Amino acid sequence: MSNSILSVENLTKKFAAKKFWLRQNEPEFTAINNISFELGQSEILGFLGPNGAGKTTTISILLGVMSPTSGDIKYFGKNFSQNRSEIMQNVSFASTYVRLPGRLSVYENLDVYARIYGMRHSDRLENVSKFLKFFDLWEMRNRDTGSLSAGQTTRVMVVKAFLARPKIVLLDEPTASLDPDISKMVREFIKTQRSENGTSILLTSHNMDEVTESCNRVLVLKKGSIIANNTPEQLAASVTNSKIQLLVTQNLDSAKSLCDQKNLACNIDNMFLNIEIDEKQVANFLSELARLDVVYDQISIEKPTLEDYFLQIAKSK
Repeated sequence: MSNSILSVENLTKKFAAKKFWLRQNEPEFTAINNISFELGQSEILGFLGPNGAGKTTTISILLGVMSPTSGDIKYFGKNFSQNRSEIMQNVSFASTYVRLPGRLSVYENLDVYARIYGMRHSDRLENVSKFLKFFDLWEMRNRDTGSLSAGQTTRVMVVKAFLARPKIVLLDEPTASLDPDISKMVREFIKTQRSENGTSILLTSHNMDEVTESCNRVLVLKKGSIIANNTPEQLAASVTNSKIQLLVTQNLDSAKSLCDQKNLACNIDNMFLNIEIDEKQVANFLSELARLDVVYDQISIEKPTLEDYFLQIAKSK
């Protein structure tokens, strides 16, 4: 990638075996296994995977919190291990699961953070005011951060991450505790920061609609290895099964029997027959229903989504 500002090559993290006296020993464990990827300028890159896939370990290494067993990381073309302090002046992070000091007010927390990143006083005042007002948090600026709700705290964390206009932001589940309307607000804010400031973003989320809407590209991690690297649309298109719903008004039992004969996953909800079927078989299946005199008044066909892809890889061995 010619416009890469983060490059990860052959990254591996192994945890040594542990021996215990009164319980079973733990063998050596490979959390991430020889992964390589790049993050481009102004790109929003989704980072997906089932629990235990290695996402948190990877982010910890990218932040310098944890050292890799092997592999290379370069930010802006510079080796991370040799230029960490300089690099981290342009990298920020936010997570639903990390708390700010609870006894400091919202404003004090953000002001301290902005000072660490060397922001001028006028810029601090401007950005804190602008961002808190965007998220309807301005009236809470003098409240202790520890008194905020989970959703309010998450919004403050997002503000913190973008406050100093970093070049790269790592976001871990940024909308996990938010109501749908606030989640939408956060997504719009993230996309605005990308378009206005050229910010590059690495985003982990379990909200597949969020990833589909926000991300240019998605990395899929499973058991420590990258198993896919593509757009959300292409990953969804790789799922062959579509979901069909028929409102059957005549011979519902015959339609159910046909599904059973073809080993199709299906269920009946009142007069609705819900079926999972390979997209290429849909036309032939409907023709067979007609030959059985199955009559239906409504039909809807739902194309596979990124969530369908995620469920598919989560179930596979």
